[in-house]
Amino acid sequence: MQIWTVVLWFAVARGAVWKPGVHDTWQWELSSGHIDTSVNAHVFDIDLFDADQSAITQLHSMGRKVICYFSAGSYENWRPDRHDFPSDVLGNNLEHWEGEKWLDIRDDRVKAIMGRRLDKAVTRGCDGVEPDNVDGYTNHNGLGLTAADQLSYNKWLASEAHSRGLSVGLKNDVDQIHSLVSHFDWALNEECVQYNECNKYQPFFDAGKAVFHVEYVDNHSQGSHKRNQVCHSSHRPRQLITLIKDWDLTKWRLTC
Repeated sequence: MQIWTVVLWFAVARGAVWKPGVHDTWQWELSSGHIDTSVNAHVFDIDLFDADQSAITQLHSMGRKVICYFSAGSYENWRPDRHDFPSDVLGNNLEHWEGEKWLDIRDDRVKAIMGRRLDKAVTRGCDGVEPDNVDGYTNHNGLGLTAADQLSYNKWLASEAHSRGLSVGLKNDVDQIHSLVSHFDWALNEECVQYNECNKYQPFFDAGKAVFHVEYVDNHSQGSHKRNQVCHSSHRPRQLITLIKDWDLTKWRLTC
């Protein structure tokens, strides 16, 4: 049986695409493959490549849902499939993120690699995926990416995830929310309170879709102060499901 046939069979067997509830709590841990499954959360967002399979199995046995993170818009020089990327699809370095380069999301070869990553999410038993770096057009990508390019690619990602029975979230890309809300099952935002842009998620709120939200601290000692700032901010809509996290996305977390 061919790999794609197996993946399609898994997708059909899984039934309807899961959608997180608007009050579901969540945990985001990407720094280690050894996930702390004791955290009290409905949803765990973990790394597609690095997370231990035993953690996914255990989380499911506890009734938790698993979202698998991968970068859909950047090349990372430490990933096991890094050699699949042709050199001519690589753009500028991502600012402040060593070893990452923007990808030419218009290229079918990039899409083929992302399709294989989505297949991997299915075979690993992920309930959903968090494709990262899907706003390259707003950055100095070195590839000439446009808003139209990004819109087309993000819709393609959502369609490909759904065709495999995977839930899919829109990561940031706040300026295209109105055009993408109907294509995505939930959203994940980084620091909308910091940048005063949480109001842009109103289409997700109106659609009854969950919006997971994180604000960062440089070290844990700043956590309580940051939580007080964020959780009582007039810029934070009550519908946001908020975490305070460190930049390394360890197991440490505070909630509103």
